[in-house]
Amino acid sequence: MPWSRIVSGIIAIVMALSSTLLGGWYFTIAIAIVVFLGQQEYFNLVRSRGITPAIKTTMFVSQVLLAICTLNASLADAIMPIAGTLICFYLLFQPKLATIADISASIMGLFYVGYLPSYWVRLREINHDLTSNLPLGGYWPSHWEDIGQGNFSALPTGLTTTILAFSCIWAADIGAYIIGKFFGKTRLSDISPRKTVEGAVFGIAASLAVAVTGAYFLHFPYWLMTGLTLGLIIGIASLLGDLTESLLKRDAGVKDSGQLIPGHGGILDRTDSYIFTAPLVYYFVTLLLPLLQTTL
Repeated sequence: MPWSRIVSGIIAIVMALSSTLLGGWYFTIAIAIVVFLGQQEYFNLVRSRGITPAIKTTMFVSQVLLAICTLNASLADAIMPIAGTLICFYLLFQPKLATIADISASIMGLFYVGYLPSYWVRLREINHDLTSNLPLGGYWPSHWEDIGQGNFSALPTGLTTTILAFSCIWAADIGAYIIGKFFGKTRLSDISPRKTVEGAVFGIAASLAVAVTGAYFLHFPYWLMTGLTLGLIIGIASLLGDLTESLLKRDAGVKDSGQLIPGHGGILDRTDSYIFTAPLVYYFVTLLLPLLQTTL
């Protein structure tokens, strides 16, 4: 593995953990930067196909969506249809007659790189208003000794579940990369020739192992079952996210979505595994876990 890939990966993990720990607007700003840069790369891919989407409008309403998620997550879903309407209005009144592809690419940019990642903000905000103790809605643990002893119950639910989800994705990505590189022989899909069945299976297995461990320490109801379910959801969703971004790049005729991160390519190359994962983890935590809790 190239040193540039290792170093940039470590830096990205440190930044992700720091902003996740702080939460509040610190985490929202970090996600907003990723969304902004990711949408730039997405629209570059789109424009390479001769499509003219509503770039500025889509990027603006995506940032508004992230802010709304921080202020009041219950209002966030109302922004999606409003944002889609504004995008269509913008395209209707352009000098050049908009095409179906222009409208579709704009809505896809809003949904794929704006709406879906907003669920990370919603996930981190769970119970955050009850534990915030820093300016801008930030949080800093006050009982490090309890955390050192494995007592995570004092930490915000949004913080622990977000870190667990990130850890599962990291385990899946690293496991799939290493096993696929050294032991992979069976091609998984023509969409991404480098991905192998062996790498995909081991990546999902790594996600399962981390999720079960996390479910045990976080005292999930029926921790073995819920841990396996969460690990399987994250492992498969992260793989599908990776393949989806590979499909976009293949259609655009490029190897990487950008060159921003040394050894990794662009922002989308590094974050594609997180896109479909976010809403699934959020609803797993907010719908399934409370439902199982009532049966205990």
